[in-house]
Amino acid sequence: MKVHEKSEDSVQGSLDGGRGIMAAKMRVLGIETSCDETSVAIVEEGERVLSNIVASQVDLHARYGGIVPEVASRHHVERFIPVMCEALASAKTTLDDVGLIAVTNRPGLLGALLVGVSAAKALAMALRRPIVAVHHLEGHLYSAFLADNTLYERLPLVALIVSGGHTQLVWMEGYGRYALLGATRDDAAGEAFDKGARLLGLPYPGGPNLSKLAEGGDPSRISFPRGMISEGLDFSFSGLKTALRTFLEKDQGATSLADIAASYEAAIVDVLVAKLRRALQATGAKTACVVGGVAANRLLQRRMRAMAVEEGLHLVMPEPTLCTDNAAMIAAAGYWRYRTCGADALSFDTLATAPLATFQLA
Repeated sequence: MKVHEKSEDSVQGSLDGGRGIMAAKMRVLGIETSCDETSVAIVEEGERVLSNIVASQVDLHARYGGIVPEVASRHHVERFIPVMCEALASAKTTLDDVGLIAVTNRPGLLGALLVGVSAAKALAMALRRPIVAVHHLEGHLYSAFLADNTLYERLPLVALIVSGGHTQLVWMEGYGRYALLGATRDDAAGEAFDKGARLLGLPYPGGPNLSKLAEGGDPSRISFPRGMISEGLDFSFSGLKTALRTFLEKDQGATSLADIAASYEAAIVDVLVAKLRRALQATGAKTACVVGGVAANRLLQRRMRAMAVEEGLHLVMPEPTLCTDNAAMIAAAGYWRYRTCGADALSFDTLATAPLATFQLA
């Protein structure tokens, strides 16, 4: 993998091109196309969001009950330029004012990633601007820094990254200094929400629709299992999904769907809260963040905030627009990557899978 190679030509381009950009506050153009959202953002100095445009494909994929990679890739191609133009206009800026290009290059749907990466490389070459390749999960981490720009003063921290494809506990000491504390052994929490919604007959997107239904239900009505809740820092949600299927087969419609949804949601949230609490106690960290698409879940937000008060923690949970996939978080992560590591060579790879952190905290 070549993402850590520096490009002297790209760095020099940022120094002498585009109206003295390095002397002013750096504006980063972020690009995110890892799944089914086409997003472009302009972020200043890694912390001030000037624009963050997201074109969702939810309506396109709803007819299939899930994301179709080929459909997602084709629509990224169609939507990228209009989304970029809207982001620039909303930020009242032009491409000449952009000092850095940041793009998600891993992990995600390979075809979708390639659309954003190809566009980013073309822009970097045409504008003679430096470019940085950003890990998608690192972007989620930096959504918390957009929500609270004092976080760098509060390191180290423990982050719960919880989304459709990822559930991880990560220790963070600084940019690029991450350790994996725990991860799911099977389904991610977002997958558990989506698969549970499918079993309940709810439309796509499953997770948000299940949570909406759960708001009118009794979370104590059914005692679903809390997988691995008393063991270590890893997660497991596959048993919960099986328990739901078994319950529905036996129940035959006797219990209201709202009660089932509420009980199922509570089982997922209980585990997430318990694991983050255990990670914080084990590491002694007093700062935590919860990021990723599932962090927009209202029950999870309430429970996490209550836990933070009980433990005396500084907790950051970004607003919902920063929880789901978006380019502002990629721009923020890219800014700090550039400051720490410099620019990447234009030959960097695009990868469908790549871990954010591969070592355990001692």
